[in-house]
Amino acid sequence: MAVTVLLVDDHPVVRTGLRAVFDARQDVTVVGEAATGEEAVLLAEHLHPDVVLCDLRLGGGMDGVAATGALRALRPAPAVLILTTFDRDADILGAIESGAAGYLLKDVPPDTIVEALHTAAAGEVFLAPDLATRVMSGMRRPRPRLTTRELDVLGHLVRGSSNKEIARALFVTEATIKSHLVHIFTKLDVDSRARAIHVAREAGLIREG
Repeated sequence: MAVTVLLVDDHPVVRTGLRAVFDARQDVTVVGEAATGEEAVLLAEHLHPDVVLCDLRLGGGMDGVAATGALRALRPAPAVLILTTFDRDADILGAIESGAAGYLLKDVPPDTIVEALHTAAAGEVFLAPDLATRVMSGMRRPRPRLTTRELDVLGHLVRGSSNKEIARALFVTEATIKSHLVHIFTKLDVDSRARAIHVAREAGLIREG
């Protein structure tokens, strides 16, 4: 029996390529395509695919992790597989924690994607051995927790803003920003802005791309 699949990617050429791969097979049927997470959720509500094959980065709006959470909240809920070029531990762990049934990189062979689709449709999780090891390691390693305001300050750090510019943007004093930076540096165990940005990216605290 063929697995029904909804393709979600903001690049039409990627969706076209995947559809061509699946159309050449008897065991996978593409029932729809979406360019955004929001569109994916709406289509999944009406099409009821067995599996949603979703990119991690979807331009503006919902990313793949947020879309996964929304899709898994549907009833009936489709399985969700992430297919992406991003292989950071934080991205993989975030996707699995949101309910994804697997995480694949776009350089895997087509047969591996098909195998993952069938595995996900059967209610099981598909992860390459190296990714599974990284997920388990990440789950055992506590991640830093920043407040909403600290995340706001961190976002301005990424843009290269000075303390004065951040204070003006957030309508607070420079002393308050310095206090937030002390807390951020302490939580991330760093001693510079550059290290804070690097560690935050690795921990998945900064969403980009």
